[in-house]
Amino acid sequence: MKYPIGIQSFEKIRQGGYVYVDKTDLVYKLAKGSIYFLARPRRFGKSLLVSTLKAYFEGRRDLFEGLKIAEMETEWTKYPVISFDFNLGQKNKENGLRDYLLTVIAKAENTYGIAPELNPETEKPTLDAGLRFNTLLEQIHLKTGQRVVVLIDEYDKPLLDLVETGNPDDEKMLSGNRELLKYFFSVFKAADSHLRFVMLTGITKFSQVSMFSGFNQPDDISLVNRYDTLLGITEQELHTVFAKGITELAEMLGKDEEETKQLLKQHYDGYHFSKRLVDVYNPFSILNTFANLDMKSYWFTSGTPSYMVRLLSKSQEEVMTYTGRYYPEQMFVDYKADTEMPLPMFFQSGYLTIKAVDERFNTYLLDYPNNEVKQGMITLLANQYLQSKEEAPSWVNQIIYALEDANLEQVRKLFTSFLAETPYSMRPKKDQKDRELYFHYTFYLLMRLISCYTVYTEKQLSEGRVDCIVETPKYIFVFEFKLDGTAEEALKQINDRGYAKAYEADPRPLYKIGASFSSKTGTIEDWKTTSSDSTDSTELTYNH
Repeated sequence: MKYPIGIQSFEKIRQGGYVYVDKTDLVYKLAKGSIYFLARPRRFGKSLLVSTLKAYFEGRRDLFEGLKIAEMETEWTKYPVISFDFNLGQKNKENGLRDYLLTVIAKAENTYGIAPELNPETEKPTLDAGLRFNTLLEQIHLKTGQRVVVLIDEYDKPLLDLVETGNPDDEKMLSGNRELLKYFFSVFKAADSHLRFVMLTGITKFSQVSMFSGFNQPDDISLVNRYDTLLGITEQELHTVFAKGITELAEMLGKDEEETKQLLKQHYDGYHFSKRLVDVYNPFSILNTFANLDMKSYWFTSGTPSYMVRLLSKSQEEVMTYTGRYYPEQMFVDYKADTEMPLPMFFQSGYLTIKAVDERFNTYLLDYPNNEVKQGMITLLANQYLQSKEEAPSWVNQIIYALEDANLEQVRKLFTSFLAETPYSMRPKKDQKDRELYFHYTFYLLMRLISCYTVYTEKQLSEGRVDCIVETPKYIFVFEFKLDGTAEEALKQINDRGYAKAYEADPRPLYKIGASFSSKTGTIEDWKTTSSDSTDSTELTYNH
């Protein structure tokens, strides 16, 4: 099978014999409408959708032979199409967005033989992109007898590149781009009689700038049941379209096909784009996995957007509280471009997704979609927040090896050394509340890092919430940490609250680890462990 890695052209995929997941029945339904907006994470197929719509409205029947739409469409009317791709051009340069708009407009003027709107003072083509575009739409309609189709891909790129950079020039340019887009989009309302179809795609829906107020408000289909699987790969599509790829991957991994399907599900599935909660797999990671016959974090490591890194650097303490909670829709749908509440950006960028719906209150449970995102996100947070000289992934590998061997002295050394490498400037010095926040967030990240590769953090038990339980094939480890306390106090809490009771019938040896974290030194000061199985009981104590 040929996998279209990095190919966003519908024509190239169809003519090149690449594997294609047929969504054209949904494209046909979509094309019957008028003005749409669709938000999806990066590398989820938005550009391919725009390319498919372009081919459809251009009447390219040959490209759709054998697809679902071929049995639905009978007319194949050819419409004039104007496409904008805001990934192109230098929209973060002065007048870059305006110049790009004018370039696309000038190309369309040349294609249809239409004279541009002139500036009456200079008698040269006007630099007013909105005015010129309005004239273009009207003239194309008059000349061809067909209303115009306008496709705008990644409309928010000229904004996201400039969000929260801390540069006054960028802030000024961001404001200018907002106003230009707001004005440009107002043309669509004035030119409504000349438009057949409009589609805007992006990652975010900027709400506070009212950019879409000039439209006959576009139909936002981002969380609509009918179009929740328009992009991405469903489980049925995975098991049918990619059946051969699953077989090849299973052989390469030395597993049976059912095990392989479960691995794919755990690592790449879990996105939900409506209340129906239909599972959607990340298409970029799936295609790369089958092309390379290797399971890696392709989507996450393909590049965390710079705007996400900037938001994370300014709102780290809040991130740990976002997962596993219910929210009303308005809290995560409209992005307000501020660091005080970056939740909408985390959701719309694909780092969180809907996991459940409470119909009583019309609220949504948000959490990491899958292991790829969970592992990548927590690693990113740990590196960004702790800024240790030792990279988190390397540290995780070492500590997992130590846990697999039940080498708790090595585990202690690894915890101590990693924390000791955290810069002194990162540790809060103000008050007890700040120190406790730093302590809790530090160990939240470290425990979540470990649990990404093992089992549980903060597992809810009948007697309370334990800091971390790690399970390996051979052993069970129960962790409890104290700030400026003693390891003995931590162990006492494990025993008093019965954190290990759930494992009394488990044949694996169980270790209890109590540790004290010093707000003064920023690392482990006191460490004590107890171990018991059917044959012996041991204790290891360390005081700094």
